Amino acid sequence: MPEIVPLEWTGESLRFLDQTKLPQEQAVTVARSYSDVVDAIRGMQVRGAPAVGISSAYALVLAAKAVNTQDMRRMFSYLSDVAKEVIKARPTAANIQWAIQRMLKAANPARSVQELRQRLETEAVAIHREDVATNRRIGELGADLIPQNSTVLTHSNTGALATAGYGTALGVIRSAWEKGNKIRVLATETRPLLQGARLTAWELVQLGIPTDLIVDSAAGTMLSQGQVGCVIVGADRVAANGDIVNKVGTYPLAVMAHENNIPFYVAVPTSTLDLSLASGDGILLEEGDPEEVSRWGNSTTIPKGITVRNIVFDVTPHRYISSIITERGIVTPPYDQGLAKLMETEHQTAEAVPATEEVGVNEEAVG
Repeated sequence: MPEIVPLEWTGESLRFLDQTKLPQEQAVTVARSYSDVVDAIRGMQVRGAPAVGISSAYALVLAAKAVNTQDMRRMFSYLSDVAKEVIKARPTAANIQWAIQRMLKAANPARSVQELRQRLETEAVAIHREDVATNRRIGELGADLIPQNSTVLTHSNTGALATAGYGTALGVIRSAWEKGNKIRVLATETRPLLQGARLTAWELVQLGIPTDLIVDSAAGTMLSQGQVGCVIVGADRVAANGDIVNKVGTYPLAVMAHENNIPFYVAVPTSTLDLSLASGDGILLEEGDPEEVSRWGNSTTIPKGITVRNIVFDVTPHRYISSIITERGIVTPPYDQGLAKLMETEHQTAEAVPATEEVGVNEEAVG
């Protein structure tokens, strides 16, 4: 099948598949300013930790291209303000802060505004390209953890749509399938925005991998009946002790998998690791628009007078996690030691991905 290209940089704008319209419509939205990117992240048109990190990098490029100044001090001050605004769009995702820090570091040696703009664009394209190679490496390393001919349970969306391409947890599933493992996938619908039902199910149909969709609350029954060989999810942030922050519903899945002696794997790029965070304790978890819960299409589904708490993320303690799969290796407990050692090693970039269609970069536009 043709690769799904969720993000494409043209040199002047960022084009992306609008994830709020899938699977009914494969609509492409164009962000021509950094504020367009911020709005897309807030509105979930672009989502998934790696994808929002890449988009954030391009947001700085668009900001630098738009501001009319040759004053380097003014430019850096402006970019600092833009960076803060971009981070606020989805503060839980470690990839945004990682991408912003990498972009500003790349721009720092610039001696002119023109050089600064070029450095930013070159770095954003590099981040974009590297993500696909990183995901393929995660898939390759994690595939052997998937039991042969088993059913794999996954939550939310961690495929190509959540990244620059191929996917993290869903990339592991895909890699196992491509290696001949005749697995079947069990995908949770992932309330309230149905990232599993709308996005993961759509991707798996494109890949031709047999899949059953279940309501979130049915996962416990499937796990207790021995119908699941392993659970694999992604994450938006991983703390130094191995605690993860992910789409709400991940924590109960991990507890139920642990109760039923079923392996629970987390697949993430190292850009999602936040070793400055000792644990998941005290993380402020984002809350979404109450209407995501109180409405179904054009209909209100709750009585007047009731309030809604739309918790977006939860924290899964490291004791429920069997392994964390990254592009640099698979880490097992104790995570505080394993993750620290992993990040001390020299970064080994996975082999380059030359297919520009796959990574969504217009070569002529970026020179």
